[in-house]
Amino acid sequence: MDRSTGFGDGPSTPGAPGLSRRSFLGLGAVLAATLTGCTAASTASPSASATGTAAAPALQSFVFGTPAIPRTLDPALVADTDTFRITRQIFEGLVGVDPNTGSPMPALATEWSASDNGLVYTFTLRQGVRFHDGTDFDAAAVVANFTRWASLPATSSGRAALSFESVFHQHQKVPAEDGSGTVPAGHFRSIRATGPYTVILTLTRPLPSLIEALTMPGFGIASPAALEETDADSLSVDKYGRVANGFGERPVGTGPFSFSARDEDTVTLKAHPGHWRGGGQIGTATFRTLRDPDSRLRSLRRKDIDGYDLVTVEGLRDLVRGGQQVVQRDPFSVLYLGMHQSNEFLSRDAVRRAAAHAVNRQSLIDSFFISGTKEARSFIPPSLGIPNPETYRGYDPQQARQLLASSGYDGEPIPFAYPLNVTRAYLPLPERIYAEISRQLTAVGFTIRPVPVPWDEGYLEQVRAGRHKGFHLMGCSGGYRDPDNFLGVLFGTPSAAFGYNDGGVRRRIFEARALPAGEQRTSAYQEIGEQLAADLPALPLAYPISALALSDRVRSYPSSPVLDETFDRVGLAT
Repeated sequence: MDRSTGFGDGPSTPGAPGLSRRSFLGLGAVLAATLTGCTAASTASPSASATGTAAAPALQSFVFGTPAIPRTLDPALVADTDTFRITRQIFEGLVGVDPNTGSPMPALATEWSASDNGLVYTFTLRQGVRFHDGTDFDAAAVVANFTRWASLPATSSGRAALSFESVFHQHQKVPAEDGSGTVPAGHFRSIRATGPYTVILTLTRPLPSLIEALTMPGFGIASPAALEETDADSLSVDKYGRVANGFGERPVGTGPFSFSARDEDTVTLKAHPGHWRGGGQIGTATFRTLRDPDSRLRSLRRKDIDGYDLVTVEGLRDLVRGGQQVVQRDPFSVLYLGMHQSNEFLSRDAVRRAAAHAVNRQSLIDSFFISGTKEARSFIPPSLGIPNPETYRGYDPQQARQLLASSGYDGEPIPFAYPLNVTRAYLPLPERIYAEISRQLTAVGFTIRPVPVPWDEGYLEQVRAGRHKGFHLMGCSGGYRDPDNFLGVLFGTPSAAFGYNDGGVRRRIFEARALPAGEQRTSAYQEIGEQLAADLPALPLAYPISALALSDRVRSYPSSPVLDETFDRVGLAT
């Protein structure tokens, strides 16, 4: 599930003369760390006019290589980072992310306040903002967007990974406290305008992480006029369960860039001249799909692109040997090995425990991940302050063999699904990581039946729908800094992906998300983690470091663990 653990320094400062302190600019530093473990557009120079006044520098083009092209550009209907990288340029939410601290900061809302009981939030909106279609941004636009998100059918908004559902849980139910059936788990009650630039959001129960959550790109405010023109009766779901609509082909927001065009492999944006933040150096931003890491590396060297994301460990070595700039992000994702409990053999506790003891997580990290990646012992990144479970099933092949022998498993094939033709922040080299885990499982007595699935053919959706009832490789990338963004998404609903439906765990997640920050909340999430470590619906593997590669044109880049990287903040050589 496409969604950072804060090791080391934070993101770079926009407009600073160089890259962040996490940047690797020299061969020695990077090789030491790694081995342990566009054509660029011409830039017009400022010239003096006849009166002696310096002309403004011409806007430049910027080409970024991405591993996958989005199916839709409607941020309300997606949950993958490659799409959000683009939609963050087009749309803005009420709350933004401070590029220096990672904390919430004003965006389309200039200020907000909460009632003493945590149920009523009042937002004061930024005035003088227009959507790219020329219509006004105001309270009515905010109400229209929230109303749309809340009314999306369960087949789309009901997926726990989509932003509105992952925060407000509108389509979820949890066991009642007294055990008599289930009760609704939704938090959203209503939203209304109390003036042209004031809205009041009312909850059914507290959400202490609400302001942090509203920084997610899925809460980008769209033009109601454009939605009305393109969205009506156009919602569709393809055979892989992916949702699209007419608005996603012609998105209209208030962001620093407006949609220009797209084809099979590229999306082109143009700088929005009326943006309230004032704009930057980039006039045209192009996102070019280059599905494998080698093609992205070659394109950067040829200067066909100005940067790309998801540098692999091999690519990192080549980049620094060539003197290229590399920027690392603090990790905020988790890779895990799913174990579907409806499988005849994985339904047995002893078999799942054997699989956990068979996997050498540190060996995987040393071989396939950038240095700084840490072994995962829970589904919550350490920077969120939740202690690891006491239950730990580390690498112990002898114990794995003994558990298999006692389980009644006798070498019957177990399917193992993994994606092809993709690079994710949590899964940089899927084919190779699958091959190594499969080798380790086989070494203790498992028989593995490989199930390779091209990413573009709906791997993510197939896994979420529970179509692969065996092992699978997947991960979760964080969108905001709260444990519910991980545990609520993965285990807050009956999980088809894992064949896991523990009502007690779901009830505890429901109760924990409403608790204020403090010891009680920390203890609640620690207990949930302990239960998951015992039940083993999946084995956490790693908290990966991710990295970008940039051309020499780039003087500063706003790197962010949650990928809040708008290109109006990119600094280019002039």
